[in-house]
Amino acid sequence: MNALDVAPNFAAGGTASVGAPAEASASIAIAARRIVLEDRVVAGTVHVENGRIVGIDEDRIDPAAVDFGDDLLIPGLVELHTDHLEPHYQPRPKVFWKPFSAVFAYDAQIAAAGITTVFDSLRAGADRDPQTVAAGLFALGEAIENARTTGLLRVDHHTHLRCEICSTDVVETARAYVARFDVRLMSLMDHTPGQRQFRDEEKLRIYYRGKGSTRTEAELDAYFAERKALNAQYGIAHRRNLIALAREHTIAMASHDDTTLDHVAESLSDGVAIAEFPTTMEAARASHEAGLAVLMGAPNVVRGGSHSGNVSARELAEAGVLDILSSDYVPVSLIEGAFGLADVAAMGGLPGAIRTVTANPARAVGLNDRGAIAVGRRADLVRVALVEAHPVVREVYRVGRRVS
Repeated sequence: MNALDVAPNFAAGGTASVGAPAEASASIAIAARRIVLEDRVVAGTVHVENGRIVGIDEDRIDPAAVDFGDDLLIPGLVELHTDHLEPHYQPRPKVFWKPFSAVFAYDAQIAAAGITTVFDSLRAGADRDPQTVAAGLFALGEAIENARTTGLLRVDHHTHLRCEICSTDVVETARAYVARFDVRLMSLMDHTPGQRQFRDEEKLRIYYRGKGSTRTEAELDAYFAERKALNAQYGIAHRRNLIALAREHTIAMASHDDTTLDHVAESLSDGVAIAEFPTTMEAARASHEAGLAVLMGAPNVVRGGSHSGNVSARELAEAGVLDILSSDYVPVSLIEGAFGLADVAAMGGLPGAIRTVTANPARAVGLNDRGAIAVGRRADLVRVALVEAHPVVREVYRVGRRVS
């Protein structure tokens, strides 16, 4: 099925017929005193016909339009990396929810966070443990496809396949998944202890303890040794095979946790488009200057730093080398992180900060029909109130229809 799935007419309180294209639906006019365009904030009225923006009357509040008052009108957020479907599928260790139900619960939460386009991050590559979320990869893929056919998904879903290159089965799993499902983004991950994100192995121990791991310290020692051995055995060959797979199917690629200039050089030679979560200023600056879109986690912004002890996203923003934010593990952090960077001079004010969660991620994966309030773009729109300078999502529209 085409990734542009269908949506019900929540704004009118009615129901959509299954299979009716969302783009052939809504016409609406919305007035607001603060409309965030790509380069400025204006008052005016946005006109939508058949799910597309057909006109923007700056400095004119149409009395016949839906009036958002002093709330902000921003583009729908574009999320390239969220791991949040997996906790809905596995809410507790060894507890698995029905995949179909998990998809709808997750979809509702994503929409409520102001996200109108989401790349569902699904893991390829098992941890040698059948009781992990990686074991549910194909079940979740099937559930997403089935959910699309109902016409009830609020958000436009795509797949980001996260490939742990040092897993024994990652290449065969990725090949099988790509053969069955549409994948738009593939990341090349290596979480081997002692390098990249977890150069400090103690941080990795803290991570596992926080995830509810029951492993003893001795068991963690053995596990770390095993991961290092797998890296030595499979790392180079698996990376080459995954790159070949992505190129064969024209899938955009992202590096993951680049730390050194050598990592960046490797990413460039591999043809990646996005540098996900570089761990150092050196790697982030080199990636940005080379034309890669530098993506960092919005929780890093909201919390004031990396939970792994790596470079601060705000520090990258202040240096002018931050391009994209992702919610990573907290959906609402995406909008909070963007508003949290509006005071950074190098970002270009609120319009520039909002671009990190709208136009920039859309452009990085070739979705040039969205990500901005502009004539001809999809009417993916979000109404935001500021409560004590905190952004609160009030209403969400996808292709002109209210979905949250």
